[in-house]
Amino acid sequence: QVQPVESGGGLVQPGGSLRLSCAASGINFRLYNMGWHRQAPGKQRELVATISNSGITNYADSVKGRFTISRDNTKNTVYLQMNSLKPEDTAVYYCNMRLIMTQDTYWGQGTQVTVSS
Repeated sequence: QVQPVESGGGLVQPGGSLRLSCAASGINFRLYNMGWHRQAPGKQRELVATISNSGITNYADSVKGRFTISRDNTKNTVYLQMNSLKPEDTAVYYCNMRLIMTQDTYWGQGTQVTVSS
């Protein structure tokens, strides 16, 4: 089964930056649309950003202008560059990949992002 693996989370001060990575091996990465979602304690999971296999991106209004999603198909990796971080960005961030032809969906284990002084 496809198993995406996230990395790059941690503790950062307000206004700081982090870059998350999500990688999956042994597959043709170009066959998948990718996304980042997050879930804060006591809140529902929400979509943060998506990127299609052709590079088309979408962002939640709350992160637009601060976060950038990108992908490197040669490395089977999707990134989330997070700048100007706010305390309300604190959440577990999950990588999602969806096989275009079948819509089969796979989730990573999540990585914790904490924005606090």
